[in-house]
Amino acid sequence: MHSNLSSCLRIPMHAHDDNLQRFEVQGAAALPPELASAYIDHDGARIWYATYGEGPPVILLHGGLGHSGNWGYQIPTLVEAGHCVVLIDSRGHGRSTRDSQPYSYELMASDVLAVMDILRLEKAALIGWSDGACIALIVGMQAPERVAGVFFFGCNMDPSGTKEFVSTPLIERCFSRHANDYAQLSSTPNDFNAFVGSITEMMKTQPNYGADRLATIRVPVVVVQSEHDEFIKPEYAEYLAQSIPGAELIILRGVSHFAPLQRPDEFNRVVLAFLAKVLP
Repeated sequence: MHSNLSSCLRIPMHAHDDNLQRFEVQGAAALPPELASAYIDHDGARIWYATYGEGPPVILLHGGLGHSGNWGYQIPTLVEAGHCVVLIDSRGHGRSTRDSQPYSYELMASDVLAVMDILRLEKAALIGWSDGACIALIVGMQAPERVAGVFFFGCNMDPSGTKEFVSTPLIERCFSRHANDYAQLSSTPNDFNAFVGSITEMMKTQPNYGADRLATIRVPVVVVQSEHDEFIKPEYAEYLAQSIPGAELIILRGVSHFAPLQRPDEFNRVVLAFLAKVLP
């Protein structure tokens, strides 16, 4: 099925970037021309969003410290497959601003719903990576009628799911790219260190959703875990899949927390299979 998908959709083949050396130097693939991009003022922040393509809507939510451009290898594939793709820079990330409110995943989930409202999206599939996965699942909890399904990649829903942080050359390359992009995109380009501090503070204590809350989830969820994820315990991904009703667990072999950048074609095939199940 996957090879047939690739041939009929003319999905571009990307070289592996397992060590993120290409990503550090040039970032992900450049974003294609959007149909529209704009800002929405919501709860003390200006939230940037953009849309690409037409069809059943898919919202891509990036990871902490990153921005929507990190999805550059995914957008052409999703547009080619017949989807309207919505990018959102989380508050304080990328082009989006923030006020003095502390960061919280619930606040960023409310931003997603505000963008859906302004775009008049009654329902969408959510693809979340790292912090974006947490945000996506909270949207699914808060407004299940608006969510066709959640692709939950590489994140935790309570602090027990994380490994003790150990820096690696790969992580340092990613961090270097994030710092460069922040300086280029942010309205506060000199505040990267403060930004990192605020996000780190949030990650230390949030999110906090136990098994009892996970058991109330009523949207389709696929939990996707990389074999070599640097931040999330493998047994925790299994726990999530067991705790969320009807959830499926998928393990991506040979990649880490940065699979969408390392091996885009393999990651995209899993995303397309998920969307084929949850969207008409």
